[in-house]
Amino acid sequence: MTEISARTETGLVVSSKRDKTITVMVERKVKHPLYKKILRRSSKIQAHDQDNVCSEGDLVTIQESKPISKTKSWALLKVEKKAQEIK
Repeated sequence: MTEISARTETGLVVSSKRDKTITVMVERKVKHPLYKKILRRSSKIQAHDQDNVCSEGDLVTIQESKPISKTKSWALLKVEKKAQEIK
């Protein structure tokens, strides 16, 4: 049997104010069908952060999972790069 792998996305954490939830902005580049110009499109995805390890500005990888709540169906897979804190 072949194993079905879940979708993964990499993006920037734009909000981590809620408990065990982060908002991740994922950007992608698409070509306009008529004018052939490359456009940047972005999506905000709510993801589950079990241990509250993420903060704003972190680069994270999230994975699609079963629905956790009304808006959350993604879970934090790993933190790629932590944000620099200004002191």
